[in-house]
Amino acid sequence: MPSADQWRAAQEAATAVQLRLAGAELRQPPYDYEAALAQAPADHRNALIVMNSAIFFRERERLAQFALQHRIPSMFAWREWVDVGGLISYGPSFTGIVRRAAEYVDRIARGSKPAELPIEQPNKFELVINLKTAKAIDLTIPPVLLARADEVIE
Repeated sequence: MPSADQWRAAQEAATAVQLRLAGAELRQPPYDYEAALAQAPADHRNALIVMNSAIFFRERERLAQFALQHRIPSMFAWREWVDVGGLISYGPSFTGIVRRAAEYVDRIARGSKPAELPIEQPNKFELVINLKTAKAIDLTIPPVLLARADEVIE
């Protein structure tokens, strides 16, 4: 599940732009997204932001389809959600992170000491928008946002 740090950071960012977030707790797989949506106050059911989590990544298609079925605009950390029907993702390239991890494994296999390798953070973030999903939920994406996107799925 997402860390408390992610939730705190999301709340701080939302407050900075005068938004309020409502969270839903999911305890036991298979997760009941219908019940989670019902937990949210009625005025907080107009958008879905999914935090970064291995569990949610595994459930990406189900989550994207849930949002689409309920006509809820959805935002995710990885483009892989947008590839399966999510609306928007903004985050580092998962493929790029895995590639860098493989390079570190190679360096260690060649004799580098793990403690001497620098800690890295992603330095490239990509915005991916799924226009098919936007049309399916009758949402118009502003042209300025489309122009800034790294990729638009039509």
